[in-house]
Amino acid sequence: MSLLTKKDLDEIKEKGLKSSYPERTKIAVGMSTCGRASGAEEVLQAIEKEARSLGLDIISTSTGCMGLCQREPLVDVIKPGWPRIVYQQMDVKKSKEIVAALAENKIIPKYALCKIEEEPHLFENTTHAYKLNGLPEGMGNVPSYKDVPFFGKQKKRVLQGCGTLNPDKVEDYIAFGGYTALFKALKELDPKMVIDEVTTSGLRGRGGAGFPTGRKWSFCREAKGEPKYVICNADEGDPGAYMDRSILEGNPHQVIEGMIIGAYAIGARHGVVYARAEYPLAIEKLTLALEQARGLGLLGNDILHSGFDFDVSIERGSGAFVCGEETALIASIEGTTGEPRQRPPFPAQKGLWEKPTNINNVKTWANIPLIIARGADWFKEIGTEKSKGTMIFSMVGKVKMNGLVEVPMGMTLRELVFDVGGGVPDKRAFKAVQTGGPSGGCIPDSLMDLPVDYDKLAEVGSIMGSGGMVVMDETACMVNVAKYFLAFTKDESCGKCTPCREGTKRMLDILTDITEGRGREGDIELLEDMGRIIIDSALCALGGTAPNPALTTIRYFREEYEEHIRNRRCPAGVCKGLFEFFIDPETCIGCGRCLRDCPSNAITGEKKKAHTLDVAKCIQCGICRETCPSNAVRVK
Repeated sequence: MSLLTKKDLDEIKEKGLKSSYPERTKIAVGMSTCGRASGAEEVLQAIEKEARSLGLDIISTSTGCMGLCQREPLVDVIKPGWPRIVYQQMDVKKSKEIVAALAENKIIPKYALCKIEEEPHLFENTTHAYKLNGLPEGMGNVPSYKDVPFFGKQKKRVLQGCGTLNPDKVEDYIAFGGYTALFKALKELDPKMVIDEVTTSGLRGRGGAGFPTGRKWSFCREAKGEPKYVICNADEGDPGAYMDRSILEGNPHQVIEGMIIGAYAIGARHGVVYARAEYPLAIEKLTLALEQARGLGLLGNDILHSGFDFDVSIERGSGAFVCGEETALIASIEGTTGEPRQRPPFPAQKGLWEKPTNINNVKTWANIPLIIARGADWFKEIGTEKSKGTMIFSMVGKVKMNGLVEVPMGMTLRELVFDVGGGVPDKRAFKAVQTGGPSGGCIPDSLMDLPVDYDKLAEVGSIMGSGGMVVMDETACMVNVAKYFLAFTKDESCGKCTPCREGTKRMLDILTDITEGRGREGDIELLEDMGRIIIDSALCALGGTAPNPALTTIRYFREEYEEHIRNRRCPAGVCKGLFEFFIDPETCIGCGRCLRDCPSNAITGEKKKAHTLDVAKCIQCGICRETCPSNAVRVK
């Protein structure tokens, strides 16, 4: 087709607005991986079938992850004259019920995520659901669910389209102000002006160490050599992390637009998205978005009559954690073994095919359209002195509200875990939170008022990383936690450098001995010494951060190590052979759950009377502890 003009963009935007903000009822189902895994496809089919059978005139569509993954499938109902209603934990039966209720101009409050009144007459003076919150002005201003703490304290910018627009429709993205930043960059700004704007914004890389993005771009632009390349690192390998996947599944065009702007600023003609092969849905959505962008002339030759040529290809990674490191990622794209190489030279000087290359994370690229469209000053309105904007976390583990969150830099860990995440479930005590994935550190309750930014986390021995966050309660053994993450990094080490290859293995051996009752005096000090040596001498960031879980757990939970070594006891009741379970008769309510679930018949007792546990029969599986509603199963 002919190249897109501003008039064409406005027409597509108008079409997208009619689709996103219809004059008739619209039902959107969250269809990212989390929703599909919970049955969202069946829910959408049931909604469409029920609407047809009732002759109900509605628009049914899919959308990306709304963030509250624990309550999937989520169904978003937008009806003129009503406030936005989100139904949670839907199934086929419930879906039919809400459609039948809509046909009678009613809602079902017990299924709603937000507290809402049942009588529809209360909505009579309410404008269109979305208009109640204001139509989006460019990007970054979309409705939220303010009466739900999980959403109320968030500040959605990068995630503002995820869970609202349909990722399969480019007109939905354009309706949200998409590609206006690209028009602005190519028509009003020269490459240096784009880089200056990004530099002034204070945006730091959202994929690891937090290097200033504008400086990184400047280095690559000034480097000698042609052609230049830009790469999107979507090799998200941290256990429990799914931020990048969710963005690509829910709003791939925002990442593409960011890459085009970055390539224009740097002088690159080709881009690569390096995505994990384990992300088939993300790759599917990205592939479709690239085709749509090419169809509109937003990729290819002479983009927007600017004389700028640029296109993007997708490379699938094989799931090696080390390929999240820039030079290992480049080696993988080139078809060789994904191993890091010595730096310098840095990729900005000699990267893909030994040409200047700029690599940024998915979240970094997704921030670029916002900065160019709204300006650096707007971006800097939130955040801390050295960490501007927002950060996206996948909050998992022992927390009531598991999900994807976007919060201002500087929010405290306590606010994140207890206000946004809802705190620890099952009346258990909070113990620690790990940030930064396998290479991050474990932060105790005493530091929970720490503001979350790159520098503050580094001060306490952790890292921001790409945004993984694991919450742990009193049942976590911190020695075992350190062993788990050391096992992961040891297995994922490429083996190229001795400190990482041998050092992580030796640290893991020591941790294994401690958790199995073979710990010796001096092991703690040996772990500390080895950790510092590995950090100082490893070739890449995998080895340079691998000791963090062990070092921070020793730093903040040293007494647990000492209990394991000196008393052959695991206070948390995790390391088999180093503890005994018992049932506290004062707190046992005699519900019988532990008795029914115990695989070794070690528990006896009558209903509504305190139960007892036979230590000789107990296999220490922990099922009784997990299922006990009164926290009566204890450790000694």
